[in-house]
Amino acid sequence: MSGALQRLGSFTAVGTVAFVVDISAFNILASGVGVGPITAKVISVVLATAVSWLGSHYVTFREFAGRPKRQEALLFGLTNLAGLGIAAACLAVSHYVCGLTSPLADNISANVVGVLLGNVFRYIAYRFFVFRPAAQAPAPVGTAGTSLHHRP
Repeated sequence: MSGALQRLGSFTAVGTVAFVVDISAFNILASGVGVGPITAKVISVVLATAVSWLGSHYVTFREFAGRPKRQEALLFGLTNLAGLGIAAACLAVSHYVCGLTSPLADNISANVVGVLLGNVFRYIAYRFFVFRPAAQAPAPVGTAGTSLHHRP
């Protein structure tokens, strides 16, 4: 159980760093540079995803990193694309459907509600789908306590 708690703590720390990257980039792009809110969110999530993969691969799920890095990174990216969809859907509903268009409303919908729901999804997907231990090859006959010759 302590391994699971350590992993959850590490996931939280890595996620916090990625979250800071996400929020900072989002606000710089949406407010400072004048990029639209959805485009700003997509770019900020891409940057945060890179930070998150590094932390997840090398720290949080290192004992489960059994896939080739390219395959793992692809699955990680697809998982984060789904997480982005969750955050973007929250932002789109708030901004375009409910008409809550202030920077505060955009931040709450995208960076509080969207990130919270996306993180629950991501943790489950990372742990059980993306980062899986390498499949162990079956032990050759005659090893691990078995004998090639049976003596009565």
